[in-house]
Amino acid sequence: MDPARGDALRRDRPLLRRDVLARGRGDTLSRAVSARRHAGTGEQPVSFAVVAVPRVGRRGDARGAEYSPRAGRACAADRNRLSAARLRSDRSSIAVDGPHLSAGVSMNHPTDFNPGLTRAVGLGTDAMPTALYTDAAQFELERKQIFRRAWLLVGRVERIPNPGDFFVKDLAVVDASIIVARASDGKVRAFHNVCAHRANIVEHRASGNAKRFVCRYHSWSYDNAGALANVPDEAGFFGLDRKKCGLTPVALEIWEGWIFINVAPEPEVTLREFLGPVADALAGIAYQHPDHPIVLRGEFKANWKAVAENFSEAYHVASIHPRTLAPFYTGPANPFGRPISVRLHGPHRSMSLWLNPLAQPFADSKVAKWLFSADHSVTGTRKAGQTNAVVEHKHVNPTKDANWASDVNWFFPNWHLQISANQFWTHEFWPTSASTTVWEARFYYKKAATVRDRLQLEHFTSQITDSMLEDLGNIESMQVGMASGAKPFVHFNESEVLCRHSLEQVVKWSNAATMKDALA
Repeated sequence: MDPARGDALRRDRPLLRRDVLARGRGDTLSRAVSARRHAGTGEQPVSFAVVAVPRVGRRGDARGAEYSPRAGRACAADRNRLSAARLRSDRSSIAVDGPHLSAGVSMNHPTDFNPGLTRAVGLGTDAMPTALYTDAAQFELERKQIFRRAWLLVGRVERIPNPGDFFVKDLAVVDASIIVARASDGKVRAFHNVCAHRANIVEHRASGNAKRFVCRYHSWSYDNAGALANVPDEAGFFGLDRKKCGLTPVALEIWEGWIFINVAPEPEVTLREFLGPVADALAGIAYQHPDHPIVLRGEFKANWKAVAENFSEAYHVASIHPRTLAPFYTGPANPFGRPISVRLHGPHRSMSLWLNPLAQPFADSKVAKWLFSADHSVTGTRKAGQTNAVVEHKHVNPTKDANWASDVNWFFPNWHLQISANQFWTHEFWPTSASTTVWEARFYYKKAATVRDRLQLEHFTSQITDSMLEDLGNIESMQVGMASGAKPFVHFNESEVLCRHSLEQVVKWSNAATMKDALA
């Protein structure tokens, strides 16, 4: 083994391992969780925890949450009702930018109940049908009407910095495996990972560097720009047109270093049209450490929308995260974690979260006090008096509230970009069925230059993972409850405005004949 490689492996050996039992009751469900760090051209997996998560409630069998006939019968009527004129998120008179709504509203103070927050950004206030989370027909609509039409985030350009670098993104929701590669000419492209010969999967590695992609079945090969490069015994084929036998291209566009793809053969709108006003609002942000993510991945037995919603409101923080997150995002001045402000950008949405100024995150931990300065939190929130380019950006914490923690930016349909003063992180929510989801989070953290930095990284990873695991059992128990059909509707608090906007957009897109109609 190369000594340098051996040292790298030793440095990447996890220092912490903990078994976490999330809050709840009932029997336990084994769940393997892995963390990865960016190294070279790939995000290398480092297994660091095996946890036992309570299974709350009853489950039918290994399929997880079961389809509810009662909910299914109600779903069509509910979709028709919701698709009526009450979907006002595209008609608000607050502010309109082109074909998109770009509306913003802030509370006078988080402790002052603002009954107009939801209405002020143009949303309805009705209860929403649980069938949107459980109905198999609704899920098929979402696959067709949303995921096969919308632009989908798949990564950052720093993941493939060099010519020949690539990664593979498997997207079960659209039955596709996609190669994203930086070709020898430096251009980033995407292709369906399917051989032109017998439609076999070509590249089986998750990432790497390659001048050619070679199908292992019969050794057909393609260059890293997707062109057919070699066909063994080519003379034995009948009128083979090489130009038509390359890897099938997938539409790809880049915004601010973020790579988006669209699996439609001919996308109905450009990425810029899809992003609308949010493209300008969040342009020019100086992302910290974009080449060094910690990657967490988990599988939830829950609908993708339920998983995404969990990361889109702080109303649950006091109940589910009393020790890990509640000290930061709730406090005497704001016991329920109400947001500072909310903005809607067409199908996309943003929210600024409140930070407890009295929080003392490491008051009872001598080790953490040594690792971190007294005014540094595990989520990288601001130090007193600090200013930097992120904080000064016009559309980050747009009200410039002194007690700001971070902004949650939910790009439709399934990507979160969360920004704080010293760090940014993302969540991806990929449906695998109506009741299962693959979740991936990337926390972009500084590279360790000292032993102390390395310990900070391990401590941060442990703290964040604990909080994520607390969510796991609760989200799955909610899916079981919705699938029972006992409650045909869910009710959203003012603090859950992003969740409501998401559902209204899902209904709108599910019923829109074209993407332009969905964005209108």
